[in-house]
Amino acid sequence: MKKTPGYKIIKSWLAEKDRTPFRFQEEAWMHIADGKHGLVNAPTGFGKTYSVFLGALIQFINAHPKDYKTRSKNGLQLIWITPLRALAKDIGRAMEEVIAELGMEWKIGVRNGDTEISERQKQKRQMPEVLIITPESLHLLLAQKGYYDIFKYLRIIAVDEWHELLGSKRGVQVELAISRIVNVGNSWLKGTASSSNGYDRPIQVWGISATIGNLDQAKDVLLSPVKEHGVIVKADLKKKIEIIPIIPDEIEKYPWAGHLGLKLVHKVVPIVRESKTTLVFINTRGMSERWYQALLDEAPDLAGAIALHHGSIEQALRLWVEDSLHTGRLKVVVSTASLDLGVDFRPVDTVIQVGSPKGVARFLQRAGRSGHQPDAVSKIYFLPTHSLELVEAAALKSAVKENLIESREPMMLCFDVLIQFLCTLAVSDGFYPDEIFNEIRSTFCFSDITYEEWQEMLYFVTNGGNALQQYDEYKKVEILNGLYKITSRRIAMRHRLHIGTIVSESMLKVRFISGGYIGVIEEWFVSRLEPGEVFTLAGRNVELVMIKDMTVLVRRSTSKKTIVPSWQGGRMPLSANLGRKLREKFDEATVVKPDHDIELKVLQPLFELQEYLSRVPRANELLIEQIETKEGFHLFVHTFEGRLVNEAMAAILAYRISKIVPITFSFAMNDYSFELLSDQPIPVDDTNVYELFTTEFLLDDIQRSANATEMAKRKFRDISVIGGLIFQGYPGEYKKARHLQSSASLLFKVFREYDKDNLLLRQAFQEVLFHQMEEVRLRNMLERIQQSKIILSFPERLTPFSFPVKVDSMREALSSESLEDRVKKMQQQLGS
Repeated sequence: MKKTPGYKIIKSWLAEKDRTPFRFQEEAWMHIADGKHGLVNAPTGFGKTYSVFLGALIQFINAHPKDYKTRSKNGLQLIWITPLRALAKDIGRAMEEVIAELGMEWKIGVRNGDTEISERQKQKRQMPEVLIITPESLHLLLAQKGYYDIFKYLRIIAVDEWHELLGSKRGVQVELAISRIVNVGNSWLKGTASSSNGYDRPIQVWGISATIGNLDQAKDVLLSPVKEHGVIVKADLKKKIEIIPIIPDEIEKYPWAGHLGLKLVHKVVPIVRESKTTLVFINTRGMSERWYQALLDEAPDLAGAIALHHGSIEQALRLWVEDSLHTGRLKVVVSTASLDLGVDFRPVDTVIQVGSPKGVARFLQRAGRSGHQPDAVSKIYFLPTHSLELVEAAALKSAVKENLIESREPMMLCFDVLIQFLCTLAVSDGFYPDEIFNEIRSTFCFSDITYEEWQEMLYFVTNGGNALQQYDEYKKVEILNGLYKITSRRIAMRHRLHIGTIVSESMLKVRFISGGYIGVIEEWFVSRLEPGEVFTLAGRNVELVMIKDMTVLVRRSTSKKTIVPSWQGGRMPLSANLGRKLREKFDEATVVKPDHDIELKVLQPLFELQEYLSRVPRANELLIEQIETKEGFHLFVHTFEGRLVNEAMAAILAYRISKIVPITFSFAMNDYSFELLSDQPIPVDDTNVYELFTTEFLLDDIQRSANATEMAKRKFRDISVIGGLIFQGYPGEYKKARHLQSSASLLFKVFREYDKDNLLLRQAFQEVLFHQMEEVRLRNMLERIQQSKIILSFPERLTPFSFPVKVDSMREALSSESLEDRVKKMQQQLGS
């Protein structure tokens, strides 16, 4: 490879810029030149993008060594799939810079939901050599008539940030798209007589991934459609990360979630001032709005140098923030996960993480936003939102040192995505079932699909399945001489409008009466407001005027009293890896040593009080506290396994106890613990506690206890939307969320009564079990508990470990102001 003209030209270009390629980049170029498939794995900031993009250029130059500079209109050479629109602009900018400096005629195009219609039409007439595209927009390409021609000259499909797409339905979309494009492109190749044009090899598939726990499996999932084992190109490079905790001046012995962070804003301002550019990562959009305002209140001189970035802010403003970060015009940006991935913000030298990121991989990703060059140190500050989160900071340090990264489990048999995909193919040129069945089975997601299930899918798209065959609305696909095709223009248009797998709450646009959009807000939040009430969006206080034509009309407000919106789905559960490190840290907490983590040292008063009142559980122990108060009898179980597992376990334990004695409970849970509260004594003791935490009959108990049917009904709504059973409405007149839910509930009931074996129904229950209730992790936890020592403790009052979950149980009933007053009284009564 090193003797080829392509390599020599690229190496010379890099030398002119005083750059030397990393060994992993050269390895990737070699494999691409050899026609192999693979996955590149490297830390953030080490040039993963160049490892594949420059490989594609080397391949092209090798095929056309004499005229590679002057060759134009070469057709689509490289598809670059990216999970976020925010990444496209920056990646495109970097690619255009390379093309210009090499003097080549390649064009770089971007295609996503923000792409102008005129640009899409231009691409249709003449495809650029590189197309940066989201999974949804790629499927929209497949919905075009004559899409075969688009992929005639395609050489490489690159999937960026594959670790983010894996384990999601968007990842399944990518699998299906690859299976179709590879077969289309390779069948065209077989039909060409000449191989002298350099297009004589099958399409290659390459993934680009940051660190992930199941790297081999991630590669196998991606490359499954090409039926090749492929290679992993791993960068043997260590990113230097400095993790600095922000320690509160006073450690509360009775901590509670959410209040401490904003009290430490005065400690953040000096860090911002000392840094050139700082990213402040917040876990939720609502809290990001509050932090933006709190920083401005603390340091008014930051006005004009501070910005806010999250998914509900109007697109033009988000793009401005990204550009301003890139050029160094902004000093600080408060952001959610919307800036987590791959964008190259070179000026950022400091990251502040507010609250636990709940996972090692996410923490590393965010840390990598700073020092975004190979030799730079990534500096990240950890700011706790309550005292116990400092233990998570210590656990994160330990996990990063051990490189203990979470895995992303691939999704299997997503029939709703398959139905959507079949309709996408039927909308364009149609499909022949036998050909498509073989392609679909080549994907990892559908490798286990049976022929009977496939026939049910076909019957579903053509006749609506057993339960809906009487309704013409569900007979979408017609069979014309063996070709499955959608001929109705109305059905085709409705389908194209809703291609995608991201199903969120109904969003309403927010616009000033005087003109100009600010962003979007969820319908459920706005429906609670009265005209004249003031809320915050994109850092601005605005007064609600009215809701008209699915648009929230507002005017500017100078009111200091404002409501901060909350968005659904903001909470991320604690990962299994971080939970394990957390339990290990409690082992160290009880004995003070000179080399102790600073976080554990400052928490000693809290640990001493916990040990005095009850027990600090060791790594091989499960602590259960039973406390009686004026409210009733409390059972606190401290698992440190994450919110989803605790929610499921609370329901299962309540069900199992109720079989011993008739009893009713109310539940509360957080990432560390869960609480059962009853008005009568709870019969948990040495004689039955291990039986209550057994894995025996676990699936049956889940089905009976957690009201899995209600959870499946809610999950079925999303599946129905993705599978096209429910039409969300045309742009500007989307159905309200409650209408969608009622439509889904009706279909759910129909399937339960008349089509019990329906695959979408089965999928709804499986998704609840494996994703919402984390059944595998729940089972692992119970197996661990069976090997552990269960400590039953009977404190006379609330302990530092039980207090946070008790406060969470009060959160729903009280406003934030009332909650803070109530908590202060409780802390005083407990002697904190």
